[in-house]
This record gives sequence, structure tokens and C-alpha cells, in this order.
Amino acid sequence: MPSSRLFTPILIGGSLILLINFALRASFGVFQIPIAADFGWPRAEFSLAIAIQNLAWGIGQPIFGALAERWGDRWAIILGAILYSAGLILTAFATSPATMQLLEVMVGFGIAGTGFGVILAVVGRAASDENRSLALGIATAAGSAGQVFGAPLAEVLLGFYAWPTVFIIFGVIVLACMAFLPMLGDGRPASRHELEESLGSVLGRAFRDPSFLMIFVGFFSCGYQLGFITAHFPAMVTEMCGPISPMGTLASIGITTTSALGAAAISLIGLANIAGSILSGWLGKRYTKKYLLAGIYTLRTIAAATFILMPITPASVIVFSLVMGALWLATVPLTSGLVAYIYGLRYMGTLYGFVFLSHQIGSFLGVWLGGKLYDAYGDYTLVWWVGVGVGAISALIHLPVREAPSRLPAAAAAV
Repeated sequence: MPSSRLFTPILIGGSLILLINFALRASFGVFQIPIAADFGWPRAEFSLAIAIQNLAWGIGQPIFGALAERWGDRWAIILGAILYSAGLILTAFATSPATMQLLEVMVGFGIAGTGFGVILAVVGRAASDENRSLALGIATAAGSAGQVFGAPLAEVLLGFYAWPTVFIIFGVIVLACMAFLPMLGDGRPASRHELEESLGSVLGRAFRDPSFLMIFVGFFSCGYQLGFITAHFPAMVTEMCGPISPMGTLASIGITTTSALGAAAISLIGLANIAGSILSGWLGKRYTKKYLLAGIYTLRTIAAATFILMPITPASVIVFSLVMGALWLATVPLTSGLVAYIYGLRYMGTLYGFVFLSHQIGSFLGVWLGGKLYDAYGDYTLVWWVGVGVGAISALIHLPVREAPSRLPAAAAAV
């Protein structure tokens, strides 16, 4: 029975699991230089591993959503934590690019099992109609908090240990997710009749519904922009930003190079996103979600176009990071809430998992295409404009979405 309270053990436990998940996932960029220096690999090899991880995460999301419905949420999260931990620990012993890239498939599936698709479905089912959108926003913000702390933690640990040891430490930390499972409630498996409806009629109905397909396509640009910025924005700032004044505010707090500014930009994005995700969830229970999504993608498009058209300076990097951060994962509580509202809570994990697959296909392309077009043209301008274009398409494609509950077939309504 959904609780009338906002802060429940389920919301707190789910938020802590997402915090751990995203803290470790957001740290992978810190390992680029140590791994390349250790093996003498081109930078592209580990970048491809991260891109493969993103794609595996997307493929695994609907699978773990279905497993949670069949076995119960706890077992899906346990399996995800084990895969995540094992993938990290085995990566510590990888000695070739192909091995590391293959192991990132395991890590990606582990992230899926302990990430948004499963956890947001648990939080959404447990929240009341009044609190659901805000609860999803708070859980999303917890993932953002992990993004803030994960990279600095990796940096500190690398000051004391070699990168393989840090991977092993992270593999152990992932298992802490299971300590919060008792807070998530029973998470009973679905009945046989519910599963037949879920995996048959509801999936078929969703994929025949133009609104579901528009949501699916629209989430692609979110993944493209987030994947590209996470993987390439620090390097873009390092190479394209104007110099930092030695007498300015940034220098006084220790940011004296554009490379340091690029790293700080990712943290600023994570910090701003905590507020942005919560605000998005709060707005989602008061206003039409599809219009809010269209507005977020419009603002992203304007911010990205303005940034690339103007001279890139330390001030513009900071302003862009704060603006983009406020919009960063603001789409997640709205998109997941929209899926739950239209198709119901019983099947939210599986259906949102398929939508999230589109997000991760976009993320894979953002990471991979960023490297390819940089190699071809010597800078990130073209790939940046591709991101502006797909953002504009997402803003438009959400407008025709039919934001109304989808009627269940008679057999399902009788359940």
C-alpha cells in the first residue's frame, strides 16, 4: 500500500543504493590517465570500454526490470550488485583492451541491476499519487550526489593505491548496496497472470502506442548529451577555454589551469543537478509532464547553442555547467513518472527500462562519436552541434505525447 508520507524507508534505502551506484560509475573518467600510463594504451581504448559499459547498462535495464517483476526487487538488486562488484574486481586484473572492454559489459549489467530502472520502480510503487513525482526526483538527486563524491574519492584513493587496488576497493563498496535491501520492503514477485499481462499485452500495447515511441525517441538526446559531456567536456574545456586569470577568484580557490576547471565543471554539474532533480519532481506533480520535458530540452538546446556560439571563457564554462547541471537528470523523474502515469505502476520497471535503453544508446553514441569526430576534425564543435540538434528534436517530439492513463485490457483490469 503506497504511503502518504514522502520520506519512507523505501525512499531512503533506494536513494542510498542509487548514491553508491552513481558514485562509482561517475568515477571512471578519473582512471583514464592511470590506465593509459600503465599499459601505454591509446586513450580511445578505455573510452570505448566506458561506451560499452553505457550500452550494456541500457540493454540490461529492461532485463532487470522484468527480473524484478518475476523474482522480486531484492533478488534483482542482489544479482546486479554481484555483477557490478565482480566486474570491477575482475577489471583490476585485465591486461588487454579487449578484456577490459568485455568486462565492462558485466559492469554495465551490474549498474542496471542497482540503478534507476529497478530502484525508481520500487520508489514509485511505494509513493502516493501526490508524492510520487517528488519522491522520484529525490531518488534521482541521490544519484547526482553520488556523482559529486565519486570522482574525488577515486582521486584520493589513487593518491595511495594503484588503480587495480582502487577497482577492488570499489568492488567491495558496491556490495554495501545489499545492506539497504531490508528498507525496500517485501518486493513480492508478480503473479503468473500479472507476468503474462506484463510481458505480453502491456509490452505489445506500449510498443504499438505512438506516445511510448515518442518518449522512447525523446530520451535518446538526454543520453547523447549526458554521455558526451561526461566523457569529453573536461577535455573540451582544457583545449578550447580561454586562460584563467592568476589574480581571479578561480585561482584563489586552487583552480589555476583549464584542465582543473574541466574537472570542476563535472562536479558543478552534479551539485546543480541535486536541486534540479528535486525541483523537477516537485513540478511534475503540479504541471503536465510532457510540457515540462519539452521545456527542459528546449532550455538545454538554447544553453548548448549559446555556449558554443560565444567565446569559451572560464566564466561561460561555470555558467553553462550550472545551467546544464540544473537540467542534467531533471528529465528522469518526469520521464519515469510519465511512464508510470500512462501505463501503471505494476510494469514501470520493464517499460521504463526499455525507454532507458534509448537513453543509453544515445549515451554510447555521444561518447563514441565525440572521439571519432574529434579525431576527424580536431575539435568538438561538430559533435556539439549534433547534440544541439537532437535536443531540439526531443523538445518537439514530446509535445504530441498523449498524457493520459492507458486503458488495460479487460483481463488485466480484473486482476
